[in-house]
Amino acid sequence: QVQLVESGGGLVQAGGSLRLSCAASGRTFSSYAMGWFRQAPGKEREFVAAISWSGGSTYYADSVKGRFTISRDNAKNTVYLQMNSLKPEDTAVYYCAADSGFGVLLTSYEYDYWGQGTQVTVSS
Repeated sequence: QVQLVESGGGLVQAGGSLRLSCAASGRTFSSYAMGWFRQAPGKEREFVAAISWSGGSTYYADSVKGRFTISRDNAKNTVYLQMNSLKPEDTAVYYCAADSGFGVLLTSYEYDYWGQGTQVTVSS
């Protein structure tokens, strides 16, 4: 069982930056693939970024590529999402997710564990 707690969301102006953190419980965090998803009001949850258990492989949605960076610190049981050059269309609730699957996992149904989400609001 893995419990995930996101933090770091908030209100930022367009062009600004935020770093989201997702702290995981459990001794086997280092064996879990991790991902970030987001859901804007009235829209489906969408994939943002994913990272393999080792951190050696990452993948990004086209909409955030070059602006967002996913990373992890297995010693701290934490995964991060550094978000730069934020745009109003990045406004959403951001969720982290975990699964014991291999590699980078790109779809929400592949993940077994989810955090409660953290709100990111980007003003124009």
